[in-house]
Amino acid sequence: MTDQNRWQAVQVRDDTADGRFVYAVTSTGIYCRPTCASRRPLRRNVRFFDLPEAAEREGFRACLRCRPTEGVSPDANVARVRDVCRFIDQALEQGAEGTPTLAAIAEQVGVSPHHLQRTFKRLMGVTPAQYGDARRLDRLKAGLKQGESVTDAMYDAGYSAPSRLYERSNSQLGMTPASYAKGGKGARMGYAITDSPLGRLLVAATEQGVCFLSLGDDAHLIEELQREYPLAEIVEDEIVLGEWITTVVDYLKGAIPHPNLPLDVQGTAFQRRVWQELMQIPAGVTTTYSDLAEKISGKASARRAVARGCATNPVSLIIPCHRVIRGDGGLGGYRWGLERKAALLAGEKELQRARAKETA
Repeated sequence: MTDQNRWQAVQVRDDTADGRFVYAVTSTGIYCRPTCASRRPLRRNVRFFDLPEAAEREGFRACLRCRPTEGVSPDANVARVRDVCRFIDQALEQGAEGTPTLAAIAEQVGVSPHHLQRTFKRLMGVTPAQYGDARRLDRLKAGLKQGESVTDAMYDAGYSAPSRLYERSNSQLGMTPASYAKGGKGARMGYAITDSPLGRLLVAATEQGVCFLSLGDDAHLIEELQREYPLAEIVEDEIVLGEWITTVVDYLKGAIPHPNLPLDVQGTAFQRRVWQELMQIPAGVTTTYSDLAEKISGKASARRAVARGCATNPVSLIIPCHRVIRGDGGLGGYRWGLERKAALLAGEKELQRARAKETA
């Protein structure tokens, strides 16, 4: 079904659509079955998912009124993927270390590993292994929020040793588990502001890497950083960040094709998948939202979710969301304005042409 078909089914509460998809409302954080009797939301606030598990992976909660998790799908592939999600969840609940292997999962549901991997990724947007990683991290976060010690929450979530937890916490939590347990309190960030070809530039970082980057006027930049990390200790640190901010400025001046810097960013499994794909786009090259959605989830219709993943990227420029444009060739959106997006793309193409001449 296309998103237009799904929206029509929601509007008329089509009972034949039950179990075929769920819809989530971004303004409430709730997802429902198509026949839910609740007040219909505005179309601009609605996202569609093939599976309840996919909606939950993006942070939405099941509606207590229509109970969408109890729907039975007539699609065998959808039912199979739901079985896989339950199998992985049960393995984690039983204390398994890591996600079961693809071969073990495929044997459990009676299909080939290749077919399972392809179908799961198409419907869920991530692989079974990535789903398992995200679910284990969810268990860790839940334990920490409930007041468990880091050690207890770690073992309850299925991490076999502190090293296995901390090697992932930097990229998935954006801070240490102990700091996360305190709501981010105690995390220390330094920032520096300087002139750049696109205006005033702020780069902020933890000890692990760059966590925030923005363009604008000084007062707005600092306020934006404080809103993003309200519980962190934020200090000006031009000495430590000097080299990193110089790297970003060199990129904006066209001296280097990409500001290759360590990162310390948070995101859902789907957001991280979008950001990983953005990092694979070479300087001077563009792709479309639909093509990127097709590559990530197997469905061009997921372009809205991909666009949102681009828009929520906290370190634009380093994660180059400006390299994604509309299918008709239009620039699409950009958090710092289309003039800056056009300038970035033009600068990258000019650098590539100059390098091509040098090697010719």
